[in-house]
Amino acid sequence: MEIPHPDGLVIVLSGAGLSAASGVPTFRDGDGLWEGHRVEEVATPRAWTANQDLVREFYDQRRINCSSVTPNPGHIALARLQQELGVERVKLVTQNIDGLLSKAEALQVCEMHGSLWRLKCDRNESHSKAHIMGAQEPGAQCNQCSGSMRPDVVWFGEMPYAMEEIYSWLRRCSLFLSVGTSGMVYPAAGFTAEARAAGAWCVEINPRPAGGPFNQVIAEGSETALPRIVEQWLNG
Repeated sequence: MEIPHPDGLVIVLSGAGLSAASGVPTFRDGDGLWEGHRVEEVATPRAWTANQDLVREFYDQRRINCSSVTPNPGHIALARLQQELGVERVKLVTQNIDGLLSKAEALQVCEMHGSLWRLKCDRNESHSKAHIMGAQEPGAQCNQCSGSMRPDVVWFGEMPYAMEEIYSWLRRCSLFLSVGTSGMVYPAAGFTAEARAAGAWCVEINPRPAGGPFNQVIAEGSETALPRIVEQWLNG
């Protein structure tokens, strides 16, 4: 069954599965640990307050490991779709913090969980952010105050970015693609139901489908499914 050609607004929600073929490690083992650490030790505001060195080193390692990773055909296909149809027609929303959609030359990416490649002030969200490529300087401070600079990553217990904007898109989209994400964690877990309630055709692309209120499921890796689908839409 072919996915209907997108005539209106398309929203693509992507998760870790989109980047799996690029070799981006999940950092989570069978026991639910991240690089041997509990989530509470490295991915919460309380963890940052308790041990900035540990949290900073954890994200430094993730950043270093991702620095040599390149986009796979799934990223490239989504970037091409947005380039061809425009940012007003194609909204790329990602839970990933690896920046690979931008590396694939997507025109606009909504990084709802932040980015490995930015730091922000831990005192004031409105202060300017800093780009970073390698390891973070231990004593890095905000240039507008004396606050410490922390990874610009949404931690457990924090609200994802751009939620109001995302919901406004969901209420008027005609096609919603969930790509490589379990869809189990809120608020993203509610996106499919929101889009379907608005009348959108909802599709899951995942080699191990998580299930949900989808009209259609493609049990395939995004690195093979997306290039085929985008080619069909643009040239079929």
